[in-house]
Amino acid sequence: NYLLGVGRADCTGPVAEIPLMGYANLEQVGGGLLTRLYSRAFIVADLEDTRRVVFVSADIGMVSQKVRLEVLNKLKSKYGDLYRQDNVILSGTHTHSGPGGYFQYTLFWITSKGLIRPSLNAIVNGIVKSIDIAHQNMKKGNLFINRGTVENSQINRSPFSYLENPASERSRYSSNTDKEMVMLKMVGENGQELGFISWFAVHPVSMNNTNHLVNSDNVGYASYLFEQDKNKGMLPGEGSFVAAFASSNLGDVSPNIKGPVCVNTGDSCDNPQSTCPVGGAKMCMAMGPGYDMFDSTRIIGQNIYLKAKELYEEASQEVTGLLSSAHQWVNMSDVLVELNATHTVKTCKPALGYSFAAGTIDGVGAFNFTQGSVEGDPFWDGIRDQLLGEPSNETKACHKPKPILFSTGEMTWPHPWHPDIVDVQIATIGSLAIVAVPGEFTTMSGRRLREAVKREFDSHATPGMDVVIAGLCNVYTHYIATYEEYQVQRYEAASTIYGPHTLSAYIQLYRGLARAIATNTVQDLPRGPEPPVFNISSVTLLPPLTVDRAPVNKTFGDVLQEVRQQYRVSEVARVTFVGANPRTSAENATEHNFLTVERYNNNSDSWRMVQNDASWDTRFYWTKGLFGQSKVTIEWHIPRDTEPGVYRIRYFGHYRKKMSIIHTVSIPFEGTSSAFEVTTQ
Repeated sequence: NYLLGVGRADCTGPVAEIPLMGYANLEQVGGGLLTRLYSRAFIVADLEDTRRVVFVSADIGMVSQKVRLEVLNKLKSKYGDLYRQDNVILSGTHTHSGPGGYFQYTLFWITSKGLIRPSLNAIVNGIVKSIDIAHQNMKKGNLFINRGTVENSQINRSPFSYLENPASERSRYSSNTDKEMVMLKMVGENGQELGFISWFAVHPVSMNNTNHLVNSDNVGYASYLFEQDKNKGMLPGEGSFVAAFASSNLGDVSPNIKGPVCVNTGDSCDNPQSTCPVGGAKMCMAMGPGYDMFDSTRIIGQNIYLKAKELYEEASQEVTGLLSSAHQWVNMSDVLVELNATHTVKTCKPALGYSFAAGTIDGVGAFNFTQGSVEGDPFWDGIRDQLLGEPSNETKACHKPKPILFSTGEMTWPHPWHPDIVDVQIATIGSLAIVAVPGEFTTMSGRRLREAVKREFDSHATPGMDVVIAGLCNVYTHYIATYEEYQVQRYEAASTIYGPHTLSAYIQLYRGLARAIATNTVQDLPRGPEPPVFNISSVTLLPPLTVDRAPVNKTFGDVLQEVRQQYRVSEVARVTFVGANPRTSAENATEHNFLTVERYNNNSDSWRMVQNDASWDTRFYWTKGLFGQSKVTIEWHIPRDTEPGVYRIRYFGHYRKKMSIIHTVSIPFEGTSSAFEVTTQ
C-alpha cells in the first residue's frame, strides 16, 4: 500500500513562429496546433509519508537543465524539502513537434533561435502545475506492474551499427530493438482507476520535419486514446485518469516501419551510409505505415495504445516495498572508467562528429553530409576552423575515430555550447528501479545498462528488480551508443558527445547509485559539482510581436472562407477567419483554447461543445500575411462515429493593439462559422 497522486497540466506554449525542437531544421517553425502538449505527474509516497518519488513525463522533445533547475526551485519555494533533486524525475516523451527555445547551452540556441521565455515558462509552469495537482490528490492505493511485447511499431534505424556489437551478445536477443513495454498501474484503495506510466522505446517521429503543427506525435496519440477511453464524456485534456507513455532507450529506434526509401526513385536505401544513387543522403527517408504522416501517427499510436490497454487490464503483479532515490551531478567530460583491474579509460570534452550533420532517415540533415563518416572534409573543416575554432589535438585524439565537426566542449561564447555537468539518477518503488538517463541510449546501450544495474542490485541482496530506463531526463546530452557502434560513426555515434567510453562511464555511475540504494548508503554519495546557471533572461532571434491588423472593411474573427452547408462523416469541414498572431494568446493565457466545435441542441436551443483544440480531429493553421495581417484556417476531420446534427466551428484569439507610442494591449476576439449539417451518408 502507498499514497498515490496523479496530475495532468497543459504545457503547450506558443504555437506560432517558434522553431520546433527535434529535427534541428531551421525551416520547421510552428504554424498552428494539431493537439495540446501535457505534463503528466505521478507521486508515490509510503503510508508513513516519510519518503516520496515523483515521476513526470512531459510532451516535449527532452528535459533541459534549465527546465529542471527552474522546476526544482519552484517546488522548493512551495514545498520545502519534500521534492528534491534526488526524488523528482523529469522525463520528455521526445516528440519532435513541440516548441523549442528552453535551453541554456548555446548549441540548442542555433536551431531554436535562442532562449524563448514564453516557451520555457509554459513548460516549467505546466510541469509544476501537474505536480501540484498530483500532490493535492494523494490517496491510498496499490501499484501493479506488467510487461509485454509491442509488435509492428518500430525498426532499428541504424542496423549496420547494431551489427557491430559482438555476435555472442546479439545472439541473446531476438530483435535489434527492444519491443517490451513496461507498465506501472495505479489504483485507489476503493478500486478507483487513477492512471499508469508505461515505458516503451520508440522515437516519436511519425510526424516528419515538414510538419508545422504543434503536437505530441505517436505516443501522445496513445495517451489521448487511453485518457479519452477512461475519462468518458470529457473533452480531451479533461478528466482525472492520467495515462503516460514515457520514453526509454529509443536512440536507434524509428516508428517509420516501412524503412528507408529514396523518395525520388522509390528504391530502398537501407545501406551503411543511408544514401541514394541519385541525390545522395538527402533523398533517403524512412516511411511510416500510413498514407501520410498524420495517418502513420494514428496507426503507430493506436498499436501502442492497444498493447497498453491489454497490459493495463491484465496487470496483477503487485509492487510493494520501500521507496528510495539517489542522484548525483557528474562532470561527464572527465570521468575515469575502470574497464577491468588493469585498464582505465576516460571520457572526453563534448564534441559532435560529422555524421551529426547528416541527420537520420527520420529527418535528413541540411548539406548532404552522409552517415558513417570516419574522416572529415577539408572544405567543412576550413569553414569550421574560421567560424568556431579548430578542435584541440587532445579532443581529437580522445574522440577517435570520430571526425569532429563541432568541438562544443571547447566553445564557450557567449556561454558553453554543451553541458559538462550531467545528472545521473535512480528511483526505486519496491522492486521497480527507474533509471533516469540524460539522453538517448541506443537499444544495445540500454540493454547493457539495465543488465548492469540489475546485477548490482542482485549482488547486494536485492534480487529480482525490474529495471526500466526512462529516457530524456533532467539534461540533454544527445546519444549514448555502445563502444562498438561508436566505431562506425553513424548519426547516433557521432552524437555520443563524451567520446567512445560514454556508455562505460554511465554504467559505472549508475552501478554506484544502485549499490548505494541496495546498501542503504545513499546519504554517503557525493552530490557532485553543481551545474552552472547562466544569467540569461531571454535572448532571441524571433520576430518581435507586432501590432495585428485586419484587412480593410473587415474585423478580427470575420469569416473569409465559409464552411459548406453539409458534410458527411469522414469529410473535412474547413473555415478561414481573419486572424491574429497566436503568440499573443499564449502570452495572455496558459489554458487558452483556440477553437471549439459545437453541436446544436434543439430542446434547449443552445450549443454544446463537442471538440476543442486538444482533439486530434481538429487542426488549427495560422498563416502570416503582410503588414501585420494573418489568416486562421480551422479544419475538423469529422470522425466516423459523429452524431448527425447541426454543428458550428468557433475561433478564439487575441489581437495586439497600440494604445500609445509605448503602450500596447491585447484584446480578445472570437469568430464563428455558419451552422452546417453533418449526415452519416
